[in-house]
Amino acid sequence: MTDSAIDYTAVFQALPGMVALLTPELVYADVNDEFVRVSGRSREQLVGRYLFDVFPDNPNDPASTGRRNLEASLYRVLATGERDAMALQRYDVEDPERPGEWQERYWSPLNAPLLGPDGKVALILHRVEEVTELIRARGRPGGGRGGRSRVLEAELYTRARELQELNERLRQAHSREREVALALQEAMLPDRQVSPHHRAAVRYRPAVGALNVCGDWYDLVDLVGGHRVGVSVGDVVGHGLEAAGVMGQLRSALSAASRVAEGPAQALDVLGRYAHVVDGAESATAVTTFIDFDRHTITYSSAGHLPPVLVHPDGRAEFLDGATDTPLDARPDPIPRPQAETAFTPGATLVLYTDGLVERRGEDIDTGLARLADALHRNRGQDPETLADTVLLELLPPGGATDDTALIIVRL
Repeated sequence: MTDSAIDYTAVFQALPGMVALLTPELVYADVNDEFVRVSGRSREQLVGRYLFDVFPDNPNDPASTGRRNLEASLYRVLATGERDAMALQRYDVEDPERPGEWQERYWSPLNAPLLGPDGKVALILHRVEEVTELIRARGRPGGGRGGRSRVLEAELYTRARELQELNERLRQAHSREREVALALQEAMLPDRQVSPHHRAAVRYRPAVGALNVCGDWYDLVDLVGGHRVGVSVGDVVGHGLEAAGVMGQLRSALSAASRVAEGPAQALDVLGRYAHVVDGAESATAVTTFIDFDRHTITYSSAGHLPPVLVHPDGRAEFLDGATDTPLDARPDPIPRPQAETAFTPGATLVLYTDGLVERRGEDIDTGLARLADALHRNRGQDPETLADTVLLELLPPGGATDDTALIIVRL
């Protein structure tokens, strides 16, 4: 059976369990038959109406938190683009046949995002499992052990509530750390406005999630002697504030070393020795290129990093992998790093990036590199700023990558 032959509307209606689709404004876009049956509301009473107009908190229970907890979960899905499983909830529901009378109900909700073409949350899939009868059965004769069963039930509910509150505090703490880490990284990375005689574009995209941020960095420096510029990217293992601090130290050290080094290999040698004494720099990688606009050459060296791409004016993508070596802290001190040189034609494009742009879980890295080469070939006529946006749009997943991404594009 082909996809076109499947009636997905019928599939949705036949799904076991209560399932609803909510808009980002928390309005019911659709509900399946089981949702209608268990909720005791007709489709007309649900579709097109605001969720909490249909199911408000019980006004007779000032301590009720059902609405607050559900609302917080739904807004987390909208903000993060990630699914959110809630703890067991007591959420009383007004009897549709007896206005003013409220029924004690227990629910186990799961909220998941449905992303649109722009990568933003277009709908929320709201799946609910009702466990009211199970909870009640444990308290009836033969359904458990009488009063002891009710005590266990109350203990289960209390522990679930405590777990949810703890998770919420952890989310808030992680969110604050991410904001601090992003601010720290923004302060330490160079300004996007590079030297006016270099047509360059830089981009940084933090990873999705609470703590996946601040491992990647980039740098552009004017070099002494002629019309030359150094372009580098690097990646620190780990995330959060510690990785941001290590990133800042390594970027600053390489920037200083590049200004006095004879070439990129020597600059990475100096950085590697420095990485040995920096806690958290283990297995960090970097690649640096020295571009000579007078000689039309690129000299490069890599410390365990993915190779830069030189896109020639005819669209041919050349990976600069002739001087690839071990990560920064892994090379014995007396042995110099390799270095290579290649010529370029004016109008060519040099691209440096970090692994968040090309790596995907369960996929060979060569597939990601081929995807990058194809995007650069097809869009080679775009100016660097436009090309940078195009590459990110085409290569990053709609919901964002699970690792940081740094990208530098230089028109030579």
